[in-house]
Amino acid sequence: MKRRLKRYFPNSDSLRANRWLQWMGPALHHPRIWHFSRRGVALGCAIGVFFGLLIPVAQIPLSAGAAVLLRASLPVAVGSTLVSNPLTFGPLYYAAYRLGAAVTGDTTRPVTEHSLTPDGTGISGWVNLWWQRIQALGKPLIVGLAIMAPLASAAAYVLVNLLWRLTTTLAWRRRLRRQPGRSDHDA
Repeated sequence: MKRRLKRYFPNSDSLRANRWLQWMGPALHHPRIWHFSRRGVALGCAIGVFFGLLIPVAQIPLSAGAAVLLRASLPVAVGSTLVSNPLTFGPLYYAAYRLGAAVTGDTTRPVTEHSLTPDGTGISGWVNLWWQRIQALGKPLIVGLAIMAPLASAAAYVLVNLLWRLTTTLAWRRRLRRQPGRSDHDA
């Protein structure tokens, strides 16, 4: 399982050479952040999901810094920030907005053709219109992301731990069955 996991995540050389991560210097050489252990992978995944959902910019440096501080798996933390990518960005942020609107009780009216008509003329009217729309989305979106990020992070931590234990248990059972001289009723 570890070999399959390692294929999907960046290696130590590529992360050390990354210009966004060079500020960490010697901390990137600690062996624990490159080791694929159950705790390190689960914590790295939780960190990556948290920053991937909560922060729309600089997700990789923030998750890498947190992984180094907490001695989590750095490649997993960096790789799991991709939970918010161009394909998932829209649905995630829409869900966060709807969650935030439900929590805050925001009754912002939906976008209609009338609400997409600029108040003024020219570019300044359009800029003003879009600024108003962004401000209307801001509070519910931020509240929704602030709720989703820690919940999804905790769920990722628990799920990775459960999957790790399940695969380990199944591997042990397979090994026991393959032992010579052992019958099925011994297990």
